[in-house]
Amino acid sequence: MAVTTLAERGDLSRAARQFLRTESGSAVMLLSAALIALIWANVSGSYETFWHTEFSLRFGGGALTEDLRHWVNDGLMVIFFFSIGLEISREMTIGELRGGRAIATPALAALGGLTVPALLYVAFNAGGPGASAWGIAISTDTAVLLGVLALVGPRCPDQLRIFLLALAVVDDIGAIAAIAIFYTDHVEWTALLIAIALFVATVALRFVNFWRTPIYVLIGVLMWLSVLESGIHPSVVGVLMGLLVNAYAPQRRDLARLQVAGTSLLVDPTPERALAAQAAAVGTISPNERLQLRIQPWSGYVIVPLFALANAGIVLDGESLRAAATSPITWGIVVALVVGKLLGVSAGTWVALRTGLGRVPDTLRWGQLVGGAALSGIGFTVALFVTDLAFDDQALKSQATIGILAGSVLAALLGWLIFRLLGERGGQCAPSGLPVLPPRPWRPPA
Repeated sequence: MAVTTLAERGDLSRAARQFLRTESGSAVMLLSAALIALIWANVSGSYETFWHTEFSLRFGGGALTEDLRHWVNDGLMVIFFFSIGLEISREMTIGELRGGRAIATPALAALGGLTVPALLYVAFNAGGPGASAWGIAISTDTAVLLGVLALVGPRCPDQLRIFLLALAVVDDIGAIAAIAIFYTDHVEWTALLIAIALFVATVALRFVNFWRTPIYVLIGVLMWLSVLESGIHPSVVGVLMGLLVNAYAPQRRDLARLQVAGTSLLVDPTPERALAAQAAAVGTISPNERLQLRIQPWSGYVIVPLFALANAGIVLDGESLRAAATSPITWGIVVALVVGKLLGVSAGTWVALRTGLGRVPDTLRWGQLVGGAALSGIGFTVALFVTDLAFDDQALKSQATIGILAGSVLAALLGWLIFRLLGERGGQCAPSGLPVLPPRPWRPPA
């Protein structure tokens, strides 16, 4: 019996719909926070002073002291990366990334969307002070991307939203790997080995199906402190902990227990039976999805906007704009996001479908996929995150931030224009009833 994915049936899972609603809504909060940060930085000189205010946590005779910006970037953002880890785990277990051909198309599309922008950025900055900051140009901001897709409306079908969500998940894996490998200045090996031992202990607990939330929270905090001390960015801790949280479809035995509890409640509607039915209903949902439902609103509506508020504030005066206008860092980021993402994602998708390695729902048109590829150039959250890691010089950081803002706006406008003009053109990616592209590739109209 053939097995079809949710996207192929044109039916999105409850968790996927919840994710799309949360991410789309949080885009408004994110962009609003970025606008407030820009106004604050340009109207008042208190912006940098406030975010450099130090805050300490004391444990007996020891203390951990960071400024407010680093508490947001190194502390609260770990929860954001934890939610990414949860989403990766769910998608690879029961979502759109399970199975070889299901993952091949978004994986190859994401690979193209990671490498082509990085190469374009390096072409602009080879040998310059910004050469090592290519990681800024490789990420896609899922929240803003889905927010713009909501504005596109019916020209963007649900199948494309899920495809781009799967692409963004793989894109996040690449961006996080780049942060861990290329943006670590030094490593304190003792602290790192302690973090690895804690991670191994967590894997062992996961293997024996031991689930006690306070224990995992304690291990996560200790891992965060160890990784922070080691010199590696603690975002890795969030992703790893998220990957370990179990994700599964509702089990038959849990559904049977729910049916019994529900029937019992109908026969005798007492508070005790209502609580038992509620517990049975909760038991049908995997720990992964339960955590996503609780964490995503905080991540999308509080943590990520707070991150934008702490990092998007740059002074846009004549001097900074003139510097950005002639900066290879700024232009490298703009070209990488606007042109590199479009070319890379489109090429990766074409290769996957042309070779038969991957598939997409056969209702999608090439105009829609190319429009989605253009919108994947919206890079914001992780791009600002890498900017903070890549540059110590405030002037270079300002040039990079201007490039991120300009490139993201242009990518959004380009994607909207492609959907507007070509969204229903270009032919279907596969004839109705066939799972893959025919041998003949699509060519753009002359």
